[in-house]
Amino acid sequence: MSFDPATFRPTHFLWDFADGVATITLNRPERKNPLTFDSYEELRATFYGLDHNYHVKAVVLRGAGGNFCSGGDVHEIIGPLTKMNSDGLLRFTRMTGDLVRAMRACPQPIIAAVEGVCAGAGAIMAMASDIRFAAPSAKTAFLFTRVGLSGADMGACAILPRLIGHGRAAELLFTGRSMTSDEGLVWGFYNRVVEDVFAEAYALAEQIARGPSIAHAVTKTQLDAEWNVTIDQALEMEARAQARCMETNDFKRAYEAFAAKQTPVFQGD
Repeated sequence: MSFDPATFRPTHFLWDFADGVATITLNRPERKNPLTFDSYEELRATFYGLDHNYHVKAVVLRGAGGNFCSGGDVHEIIGPLTKMNSDGLLRFTRMTGDLVRAMRACPQPIIAAVEGVCAGAGAIMAMASDIRFAAPSAKTAFLFTRVGLSGADMGACAILPRLIGHGRAAELLFTGRSMTSDEGLVWGFYNRVVEDVFAEAYALAEQIARGPSIAHAVTKTQLDAEWNVTIDQALEMEARAQARCMETNDFKRAYEAFAAKQTPVFQGD
């Protein structure tokens, strides 16, 4: 899917685009912004579509009405899942995992701005983002065990331990309890806890959007690609990636601006 970010009008969430920053707002505030089958699909398609939207430099992911996301809608997802056959269940779990894959594959840094409830698939979407800011009210729960499921959902057993450590991840995934914003900050899940989480997220998103977008995309790619390689392999991967960045016009612009004692104006080429 390819789309024009200036005219894109999704059906199952809100979209805004200005000055290189796209905003995805989960917008079912009366239910704390749960996901449905359709919103999963549309979010996945949107993040994959961002791979071809070079005008979008950064993404802010947020929820409406004082909460981030309460996870899969109990009546619109959990109920129907109890009636599906094994093939249908596997199609669903692969599709939800593919949302995480799409978030990690899109070249733009994703900043999650979290307040209030951040649970289940909502906690996963925050986890899959590149940077996470929380309001003091944020309560983050990987509550799959509360509905009789394992913590092995949408990459949680792979990604969460890398963010907060194995023991802490195991506790959250076995118990489904809420992680407070202060715990999330100390454990490294959240980058910052601030009163005005949206202002903080947009300030960083705008800073990123003014930067060298090709280089940012390379950084995001390598942060994932180097999880499972040796240091020697990582050094070679980074040598090749950085050499490609040195061929960009933005690299030349940065040098020329430095030499002229000016601030570089990056153009993403």
